[in-house]
Amino acid sequence: MRVRMVLGVAAVGVLVLSGCSDTPSDDQASSTPPPSAPSAGPTSAPIPTPSTPSLTPLPMPSKPWPTPKVTGTPDDDAPLANRIRFAIAKQVQVAAGRAATTKVTCPGIDEADQPGTHTLTCTVTYAGKTFTGQLTVEAKQYSATYKFTSESVAIVKPKVVDAVQRAASGAAKVTCTMDDVTVVKHTAQGIACDVTTVGNAVQPYRARISGNGQVLVAKA
Repeated sequence: MRVRMVLGVAAVGVLVLSGCSDTPSDDQASSTPPPSAPSAGPTSAPIPTPSTPSLTPLPMPSKPWPTPKVTGTPDDDAPLANRIRFAIAKQVQVAAGRAATTKVTCPGIDEADQPGTHTLTCTVTYAGKTFTGQLTVEAKQYSATYKFTSESVAIVKPKVVDAVQRAASGAAKVTCTMDDVTVVKHTAQGIACDVTTVGNAVQPYRARISGNGQVLVAKA
């Protein structure tokens, strides 16, 4: 009887030791998931702001737009018609801002040296561009005066761009909607131009041309 009791106690002791063991069984080790790594929280980065490119400013013209040199002045004793035609051609070229081939046709001008008032219609062709005007001649026996007027005027593009550049501060680029040579009415709204500033902003301008070729610039 004593032997059985000792064995029973021993068996119980074994069971107790087995139940208190810290070592997991093979089944428990295979079914236990590994510890998960701590997850990082949401992060935010600043959004870069696009920088505005800085453009190089155009050099400001240091001198006024040059007056073109017109050649072919007739002699003082040349026929009156020749002297008037040349005077009109010179007036047109100076207003345009560049010396160029200019033809003036005024039917009846050869008789304008007769005493009296002569009103004629003239056709002017400057650098291939044509417009018309009115010529009034006051002729006396030994002298004559004349006046040529027109609603239109010829102008070259570089002269307009130059005037806009002078009027717009901080200009990096000037573009005008016109041909290299343009005939415009000085009573019209003017020529449309855009000025790109050094800060890369575009500003609209208007260039109006007076009868004597002066360019008047204002923001549109």
